[in-house]
Formats: sequence, structure tokens, C-alpha cells
Amino acid sequence: MDSIKERVDARGVSGYIAAAAAHQDAMDRLRKLAERLEEEHGAVTDDEQQAARDRIAAIDGWHDEQPSSSDEAA
Repeated sequence: MDSIKERVDARGVSGYIAAAAAHQDAMDRLRKLAERLEEEHGAVTDDEQQAARDRIAAIDGWHDEQPSSSDEAA
């Protein structure tokens, strides 16, 4: 409990715990969705996972190439 108290901000311990519970709820619902999708469509293959990682990397690369708001102000 002391480690939590050291990390919390103005929202306090109860706010920290509420946020953690909301996060866990979201992860539980996401896990259920993934399980349902796997039942309906089968497991994601290694090739599909790699294709998704490649697409994310391409999007990240595109995003990194975009001018920032500080670049536009100059």
C-alpha cells in the first residue's frame, strides 16, 4: 500500500484503485472479445501477426515524418 501512496497524485488512493479497476475491466472485456473472435475465425497466424506489426510500424513511420505543431510555427 505504501508503494501506491508514493505514486498517487491529487486523486488519492481511492482514485488510483478506481482507475486500476476500470483498466482491469477493459482488459477483461478485450480478452473476452479476443476469445470470441478466435472461436469464430480461428487463431491469428504468425504471418498475420507479423503483417499487423509491419502495418503498425508503417503507420508509426508515417506519423514520425509529419511536421509537429512546433515545426509549423517556425
